[in-house]
Amino acid sequence: MIHLGKPAPTFENVMSYHKGEFHRISLKDYSGKWVVLFFYPRDFTFICPTELRGFATHEAEFDKLNAAVVSASTDSEWSHKAWFERDLPMVQYPVIADTTQQIARDYDVLNEEDGSAERGLFIIDPDGIIRYALISAGSVGRSVKEILRVIQALQSGERCPVDWEPGQQTLGKA
Repeated sequence: MIHLGKPAPTFENVMSYHKGEFHRISLKDYSGKWVVLFFYPRDFTFICPTELRGFATHEAEFDKLNAAVVSASTDSEWSHKAWFERDLPMVQYPVIADTTQQIARDYDVLNEEDGSAERGLFIIDPDGIIRYALISAGSVGRSVKEILRVIQALQSGERCPVDWEPGQQTLGKA
């Protein structure tokens, strides 16, 4: 079970599709960086490509925040390759092929009925601690701008009120 403030479930040597090639990645590859790990239900669907494109569009902003974007679904790397080459060439971050469903299970987002991942998102700090978790209905896409705002709020080390934006007053030290 996922708990805020606790270590993120690790994954090691898992296959991903990244920049037109297959690569094996581990969570420890991102040690010292903030990680935005987001799960999506399936390749070749309707809402998922809008999110994948959204994260790709804002990748430079994540980089400025020392944050790496990593996505995952339970589809194979071959499915990722076919879909990304055809429809999503702008996506440059790794997409994990969680074919064993273990990562989705470890992050409590596995839909046991159909073997897909629910729409889950986790922000992991540079020390590997879960700082933010969001799981939403499959019919609702996430806001990439909100995820950027949350990372900035977490990085401020302050208590940030509703709708806080960088540069605005906070409520003091957390």
